[in-house]
Amino acid sequence: MTEKTPLLLIGRLFGATTGQLEARFSLSVAEDFADLQTLGLDLTALRAVAIGMVGSGHITGTTVDGAFFDRFPRLELLACLGAGCEYVDLDAANARNVTVTNTPGANTEETADTAMGLLLCVTRQLPQADRFLRSGHWPSGMFPLTGTLRDKRLGILGLGRIGKAVARRAEAFGLEVLYHGRTRQPVDYPYFPSALLLAEASDVLMAVVPGGEETNRMVDAAVLRALGPEGIFVNIARGTVVDEQALITALREGTIRSAALDAFEYEPHVPAAFIEMEQVVLTPHIGSGTHHTRALMAQAVVDNLLAWERGDPVISPMDPVENP
Repeated sequence: MTEKTPLLLIGRLFGATTGQLEARFSLSVAEDFADLQTLGLDLTALRAVAIGMVGSGHITGTTVDGAFFDRFPRLELLACLGAGCEYVDLDAANARNVTVTNTPGANTEETADTAMGLLLCVTRQLPQADRFLRSGHWPSGMFPLTGTLRDKRLGILGLGRIGKAVARRAEAFGLEVLYHGRTRQPVDYPYFPSALLLAEASDVLMAVVPGGEETNRMVDAAVLRALGPEGIFVNIARGTVVDEQALITALREGTIRSAALDAFEYEPHVPAAFIEMEQVVLTPHIGSGTHHTRALMAQAVVDNLLAWERGDPVISPMDPVENP
């Protein structure tokens, strides 16, 4: 019998994928990064590590850095769940000849659905209407009239896979789509060379860019002022994309009208100011949070691991990808 390749899984995967890994690898599982200390596993012998859903579901900060890689001197592959893996220091991985893989595409359609759901909720105030009814207010009066998507312009920050999926849905709603990204793309939507100029031209500004240093606080006080007092901001990306304090101030002072947020800078901790604001719709980073999509993402992790073991190409953020 061929000896199985040792594999460490940090966190958890979904569906039947763990069984697939057990069939092909000698699998060890750590619930979180802190559990590596007590796992009793020889980390120096491992050639492959997978990272699934850890802790509250989302990793903030650079957890996987040079010090992490130094604990795995023979590591060849780090297989990550999710399209975004900004918590991995790719330069440190490259310096140690470690290939990092991710799962772009698996969460595209679900996240785009969530984006449009948030846009509808914040524009038509659907969560507020639900609270109005549940609180028993309907017998004594009508719920106030709301905003509309009619004749509105949606500015998309980041026209990658998810941004394009949002744009397709937005067109079906009759929205005019505008965009800003690192480069102009071969699409019919008007391109704006900066987030500020895009905000000036938009009624709704939606962040769909990856996290990381390049997009850190891309939506700042100036961008929010440009969006204007009737403007709506939607974040389906990462909490680091927006200056949260500037957004709180803009909402308090009426610089913009409202916001819908699925991501926060220090998840799972959400600023109390957002929770207190009636014009803000909040969700706990559920963009791709369905059984269907999480199973697809987990399978993509497994497929990368099996491809690596066979010596076949893998999907990596180190490779050239569609530019958002």
